[in-house]
Amino acid sequence: MSPLRLIETTPGEFSLLLGAGETPVDQVIEELGHEPNGYFWEGAAEFLVTTEAPALEERVSFDSEAGMFCAHGTDRTALQELAALMSIVVTDGDRLRKLVESALASGFEFDD
Repeated sequence: MSPLRLIETTPGEFSLLLGAGETPVDQVIEELGHEPNGYFWEGAAEFLVTTEAPALEERVSFDSEAGMFCAHGTDRTALQELAALMSIVVTDGDRLRKLVESALASGFEFDD
């Protein structure tokens, strides 16, 4: 079961949420020199969208804070697609390591 949750916050408005510090890969994030907070996860989501799902770029917005990752918008399908991409990274330490290595190699900086 993924720690990601997709909820309808108001009719027609949706949020994809992840409690920071509540994932199976928190220790891996720390080993990689980052903080397992909402800002780290926002960076991971932005990098995933840029590299693997650029069609989502205009369809989701981010509003994370230290304790929670949050992507939101009116396009439920786009948020479901983002959840599918992120669920692998949120639960698989090897996949997360590869994502961070790829991001750093491309010059991407996590704002955690």
